[in-house]
Parts: sequence; structure tokens; C-alpha cells
Amino acid sequence: MTLTRIQRAAQVAGKSLAGRDTPFIFNEWYVAALSREVSREPLARTILGKTLVFYRKQDGGPVALSNRCAHRSFPLDKGTLVGDHLVCGYHGMRYNELGEVIEVPSQASCGGISIRHYPLVEMGPVIWIWMGQPEQADPATIPEMPMLEDGWVTSEDYMDLKANYVYLHENLLDLTHLSFLHANTFGTPDYARADFDVQISDTRMWLKRYVMPTRLPPVWAKPTRLEGKDAARITTSDFVSPALHIVHAEFYDLALAESERPDQRIKTAHIPTPSTATETHYFVVHGRNFALEEGDVTDFMHQQLMAAFQEDVVGLQQQEILMAAEMDDNYFEISVKSDAASVAMRRYIKRRANEEQGLITTDAPASSTAPTAPAAPATVGNIPVPV
Repeated sequence: MTLTRIQRAAQVAGKSLAGRDTPFIFNEWYVAALSREVSREPLARTILGKTLVFYRKQDGGPVALSNRCAHRSFPLDKGTLVGDHLVCGYHGMRYNELGEVIEVPSQASCGGISIRHYPLVEMGPVIWIWMGQPEQADPATIPEMPMLEDGWVTSEDYMDLKANYVYLHENLLDLTHLSFLHANTFGTPDYARADFDVQISDTRMWLKRYVMPTRLPPVWAKPTRLEGKDAARITTSDFVSPALHIVHAEFYDLALAESERPDQRIKTAHIPTPSTATETHYFVVHGRNFALEEGDVTDFMHQQLMAAFQEDVVGLQQQEILMAAEMDDNYFEISVKSDAASVAMRRYIKRRANEEQGLITTDAPASSTAPTAPAAPATVGNIPVPV
């Protein structure tokens, strides 16, 4: 196959973007589990390619250790929890919450044997983990989930996504797919063509879409009582960190003056935690600031949203299968105008990963500032291509 000039340019530009072959970023806070998943029963979970075991101490505090006995590599989640200690089910070595061996049944001393333990911070319905250099694990840098701080009504869930986490972030930064992938759930035909703004800083990517006038899908129309009305649906997709993406949306009746409109907003935290290069733990925390006392609204919205997010899971998994089969020397992908934020995100993740691998050095700031307007993408013909 002979590539065209546009295809070759896209192929070259794609080398600067993170993808399924990009190393993980370890010096970052990730969600390890929903709080309700971790109990007195040991739980095994692979995060950033590392197999860990989680459990709760008697006082309720969560613990994360390497899930491999230092003696003969038996999985510790197959062992027994005794008090605050995990006893290996193979030869009985006993580990405390710091991963230190405090008993070897066959000998009198332990000789300083230990495995790695990982810092955890439990916040609301989720447990955050630091997989990188322990001395850099500052809880103050855990990204915020505003729906928890605002005291809104929330619900949470988990999906097993058999695809790379980068493509989930990309999916969330360009919601034109709502008109197509989600045509049967919360997408509307006008969504893809609606006006949008993009803002990009060194570490933060943000896209805001204005869909108005529109008829809201049931998941939003019923709880807001905007069924059959000309409404506004204004949605912001915000890449916060490699571990967190937040979607904000507001809805109102266009027939009402601004002073008469009820404040009806939702915030959904999409939380991808890489398991392997082709598998992702996909956590969701959804919140709203209206109908706060109506439990049936919580159930209805949660069921409707999870049905839509499952469509993302199916779509991304199909994409993953095709990429695995088709990625060769002739592989290319074309970027378009609505990809500006996702292209910036993929460049950022690639840069962060390369920094950790020691491939490049940078003086880029460690935390995001207020987003600024992005530079226009380079073009080949009339097709924007990342530079």
C-alpha cells in the first residue's frame, strides 16, 4: 500500500501521541477501587501492570500490598487475614500492613523480609493509590471531584474496559460521538454539529459544547421536567489528570428568562485506571444538584447513564480489537477540528510517560493552571493534523 501525502503526514504526527504502546505514568494518583469493594476479604487487582492485594484492617483502614509472597511468589489474596496481618496460604509467612514479614513458621527470625506496600487515601466512595516513588505521594495533589465537595446526590459504579485508558480519555474529550454511538441512549442528532469552544494549557484540556435549542433525551428531560420543551444542553468535558476526567452539564428551558431558570446541573467523574496496556478499570461517580430528596431519580439516572457508558465500553473494545489487528507500517489515523483537545491530551500523556522513562526532560509545571486558548492545529490540505 502506498500512502498519500496526507496519510504520511498523519502517520508522522501520530508518533507524538500516546496510545496503547505508551508506558504508564506512575507518579500520579489513581483510583484503586470503590470503597465498597475493599473489605476484610482480600481483593486482587492489577493496576499499571502490577498485581496488588487490598484488604481492610480491623479499624477499617484500607491496605494495599504487592500480591506476591516474597518466599515463593504465591498470590497473597489466596491467603488468610488474621487481625491486621495477611498470612500466605502456601508456607504461612505473615505480613503486616507495611508489607513486612513478622513471622516465618519454619524459623525463629524474619531477617528483614518485606514486600512493597502502596500509599492509599480514601475519599468518599473511592480509594486513591500512589503507584510511583513513595516520597512523592502527597495527598494534597489528589485531583478534586467537585460533586463530592458540593454535597450533591451521588451514585457510583465500575466497569471492566478491555481497551487502553488513553482512548477512553479521547472518547470523553470529543463528544460528537453522542449523536452516533449513543443514538439510542443520551445522544441527539444535533449534538455533533453544535458549536463548541476548546481551551488548552500545559496540563489541562477543556472542551465546551452548546446544544441549543434541543430536545433533551429522557435521562435529562424527565428529572429536570423539560420533556417536550426547547432546552439548552451545555456540556463541558474537562481532562483533569491521567486518572480523572469530569463532564459538567447544565440544562434549562429556553423559554424562561435567566433569572427564572432553576439551577439544574450534573457532574460526572469518569475515572480510568490502567490495568494493563489493553485493559482499564473504569470507575464512574455521578452527581446532581437537583431533585436531592428523590431516590427514584437517582436510580433512574444511574441506570440510564450506565447503559450509555456501556456503549462506550463496547465501542472502545471494538476499536481495540481492530487496532490490534491492523497496526502495521501502513497504519495511520486522521485528526479533525473537534480532535484538538484530545490531540493535546495524548501529547501530554506521551510527554509525561517519556519524562518518567528518562527519555526527555522538561521544565513544564507540575500542576495545571487556568486553561488558555490552544494554538491552531497544523493542516495538510484542509485536514487538521497534530503537530
